[in-house]
Amino acid sequence: MKILMVNKFLYPRGGSESYMLYLAEHLKKAGHKVEFFGMEDENNTVGNSAGLYTKNMDFHSKGFSRFLYPFRIIYSFEAKKKIMKVIDDFKPDIVHMNNINFQLTPSIIYGIKKKGIPLVQTVHDYQMICPNHLLYNFDKNTPCEKCVKGSHINCIKNKCIHSSLVKSVLGVIEAKLYSLLKTYKKVDLFVCPSNFLENKLLKAKKYYNGKTKTIHNFINKDKFANTSRREEAYIVYVGRLSKEKGIENIKGAAKLLGEYEFIVAGSGPDEDLLKGAANIKLAGFLTGDELCSLMGNAKVLLLPSVCYENCPLSILEAHAMGVPVVTMNSGGMAELVKDGVTGILVNEPTPEGIALKLRETIENEDYYNALSENCRNEKDNILSVETYADILIEEYKKLIKR
Repeated sequence: MKILMVNKFLYPRGGSESYMLYLAEHLKKAGHKVEFFGMEDENNTVGNSAGLYTKNMDFHSKGFSRFLYPFRIIYSFEAKKKIMKVIDDFKPDIVHMNNINFQLTPSIIYGIKKKGIPLVQTVHDYQMICPNHLLYNFDKNTPCEKCVKGSHINCIKNKCIHSSLVKSVLGVIEAKLYSLLKTYKKVDLFVCPSNFLENKLLKAKKYYNGKTKTIHNFINKDKFANTSRREEAYIVYVGRLSKEKGIENIKGAAKLLGEYEFIVAGSGPDEDLLKGAANIKLAGFLTGDELCSLMGNAKVLLLPSVCYENCPLSILEAHAMGVPVVTMNSGGMAELVKDGVTGILVNEPTPEGIALKLRETIENEDYYNALSENCRNEKDNILSVETYADILIEEYKKLIKR
């Protein structure tokens, strides 16, 4: 089978890129042909045989071309034209989109469907129903669904995109345009990493009905499930260091639990908020064996996100290594942790609420050991890339046959 993978960045940069590249690598090993379309960049690690990509858009540029960005990030004639040429050259059986907004734009959907190719999109965030992609109000540090339930003008009022009025206006124009055009109706299948996200789509637009499928994310099971565990008395957080991830509550909980060490792995704009706490150690951004060891030896993984997480890999990885998880009873997080079985769900997003649940998890030895054992058993329910790819290929075949 020939598969054209589409994403604005074609190198390891974030979650959607890691997902696409790892999945594509396995699909190739399984005998499928995979090519890629996205933005040209010197960091690109994959590409297409036609050598066609959209021009790089550097939003920090000071050149004249930046004045054209407001038009290009809403509808890209260049991306539409070039992806049609790539399709003519590669002749894929299916096109699989990931993150396309701003650099590629949904204009490419029209080009793909003009060629009569079945189209799949993995929905990595809430961009189809929320202009800032997060269902989150940065000023109030709380989840927000005003644009879903009401008018997009709320995004402009609250400057929801990078606290910028201009960016928020452009985001609303893009969202409104493709909503009115019903562009996403042309997509044949939306792969949702959580039931939570799938339900949000189904409630937002009727034309998503019958076009969604939840498939939880996969992990490298050979790496995490076979890791030897040397349990140590620290609580670990892994992720971006920003307010929507609940890092202020990490600091508050650490203050209430002074007898425990908290190790924080990651980087981000609000890192300074965690400095100055005697029992918080900032480990920086970690990857590979170093990160695996830190997570695998922890007493508990803490994930206190204020925003609606979709399907956090850290929870799946922790469970595969036998590490209980304390997280919020919201979003996709609540789907991955069985309350009282593989961890504990926190109802109140406060330092007090989190500290209480951490104590409950750790300080009853029999209860904790049962949680840890349940996590080890849970690894059989976590998808490997092989199983995930098999499910996806079956969905591809259905669309091609149709």
